[in-house]
Amino acid sequence: MATREFVLKPRRGWQPVHWREVWAHRELFGMLVWRDVKIRYKQTALGAAWAVLQPFLAMLIFTALLHHVNGIQSNGPPYALFAYAGLVPWLFFMNGVNLSSSSLVGNQQLVSKIYFPRLYIPLAPIMALFLDMLVALGLMAALMAWYRYPPSAYLVLLPAFILASYVAAAGPGLILSALNVRFRDVKYAVPFLLQMGMFATPVIYPLQTKKLMYRVILGLDPMTGVVDGFRYAIFGTHPDWFRDGLSLASAGVIFVIGLFMFRRMELQFTDVI
Repeated sequence: MATREFVLKPRRGWQPVHWREVWAHRELFGMLVWRDVKIRYKQTALGAAWAVLQPFLAMLIFTALLHHVNGIQSNGPPYALFAYAGLVPWLFFMNGVNLSSSSLVGNQQLVSKIYFPRLYIPLAPIMALFLDMLVALGLMAALMAWYRYPPSAYLVLLPAFILASYVAAAGPGLILSALNVRFRDVKYAVPFLLQMGMFATPVIYPLQTKKLMYRVILGLDPMTGVVDGFRYAIFGTHPDWFRDGLSLASAGVIFVIGLFMFRRMELQFTDVI
């Protein structure tokens, strides 16, 4: 069996990701993902039901308060479907960033004792959440059958937007996990910022504006394009391609920044953690 030899050398400054090393340890990444899946559901009374309870209960609350009380309309599918389709990717993003941002500190024994691509630690918890998303999308199909609302012909694009949701969560996750090693109060700021972010992103309300300034501001939010993309793929709604394209590009840029920032701060993890 052929073996690979890695020579560890001290490095300084900004460094690109060593993709050959990352690929060589891909089995370890799979093990970390599976470990996170088992930990997530270990000793839980409801198990995978939590994956649908979060978006479903939130959908019921927002439908009652925003749709029935305040009269907010979806301008397309029934509001309950509209809200649920936005909550599924948003909760994936929120839970992914939360888990990823605290992953290095939570695995400090692993980080300080052996060498492996540290990049895997913040990325694995996000990948583990794909199981939750698949279960939640199953309920989405059931709700559409209940409302007798057929899926659009663009449903084939849904995997692309699922991948985009991973990229959108991975970028902030990489940045915040690295910062959390140096500044432990990051864990207090992250939940607050994510709660505010849900109202800044068109998750529970439709948002159509022709003002360029607002379209650009919304486009800087990496989740705007993902949420709109989910609704476009599932319902065939008409997205703002300029705003959503800018948003998806923003997610990609933040991900690349996260990779470089993580690699730069990775040098200090063992000493500081």
